[in-house]
Amino acid sequence: MRATNNRMVNAYFSIGKLVVEHEQHGKQKADYAANTLRILSEQLTQEYGRGFSVDNLENMRRFYLCYSISETISRKSLQQNQGFQRKKDKKKAVSISETISRKLEDEVPKFKLSFSHYIFLCRIENVAERSFYEIESFEENWSLEELKRQYDSALYERLALSRNKKEVKKLSKKGQVIKRPQDVIKEPYILEFLGLEPHHTYTENDLEQALINKLEHFLTELGKGFLFVGRQYRITIEEDHHHIDLVFYHRILRCFVLIDLKMGDLKAADLGQMQLYVGYFDANKKDASENKTIGIVLCKNKKENIVKYTLPKNDQIFTSKYKMYLPNKTDLQMLMEADVEYYIKTPTVEHE
Repeated sequence: MRATNNRMVNAYFSIGKLVVEHEQHGKQKADYAANTLRILSEQLTQEYGRGFSVDNLENMRRFYLCYSISETISRKSLQQNQGFQRKKDKKKAVSISETISRKLEDEVPKFKLSFSHYIFLCRIENVAERSFYEIESFEENWSLEELKRQYDSALYERLALSRNKKEVKKLSKKGQVIKRPQDVIKEPYILEFLGLEPHHTYTENDLEQALINKLEHFLTELGKGFLFVGRQYRITIEEDHHHIDLVFYHRILRCFVLIDLKMGDLKAADLGQMQLYVGYFDANKKDASENKTIGIVLCKNKKENIVKYTLPKNDQIFTSKYKMYLPNKTDLQMLMEADVEYYIKTPTVEHE
């Protein structure tokens, strides 16, 4: 199925190239007759059957223009490619099918997603951001619906805000690479899938139960590598019982991940409590082959100085806010650009 899909997407890319270079003589913004795509649609439909409507051909054209010049897929520039020349002699004319077959033999980028995925990705103007979502869609096997959700939740911006400039560039080349605890943290976490009203009154137990009810969605929001262990995980320290809201295991980092949910503002006592949980797990639960336990306190609001003075140079315990609604991508982009360290510059298009 994957092989068939890849062949189909490559064919669509080649047809897009045919439209741009053959019908428009290689000019990306050339004016062409209104019936050009209609005529081509009729020819392709006659030779291949369904799937070559005028709208689809326009999508193929957009697909080619997007990926033939992007940094996401390195290849020769449009100016170096020779356009197809029409044969004046009808006896020597090459059919549409022969033309496409020859084009498929040309160097074509290796596409791994569905055509629907690429049509959506073409809407993302920032080349680095588009590349990130393309890599993650393939590696995490995102459906088109999940890709849209991750984009709408501003995953790229949220990950970028917790990284320096050099690490942000890596997102567009390798996707989300996880080598240390900081790599799994997002700011903020988006829980709109719970369906809870942002201003509705609910308890920590209500939030926990809602997350359990939507555990699959929550695992997706947490990111790659998370495995669910349990809820209200009880530990006993000198006859005192404590309950950790949610316990996960991270298969890539090879460590336990403890999550505590807080409804109001973050307090120093909340961080001290998490230190207790993490210390207990390191001493009693992890084995010698595993890495140190990670603790994440999810809260509605946090004060940075509380974190700074309570957890100086701590690389095991993290705090992050959660929101019950999709963020405004523009606001997050402005927040990134406001700090020089996190400034993201759209990469210059490069070719082989």
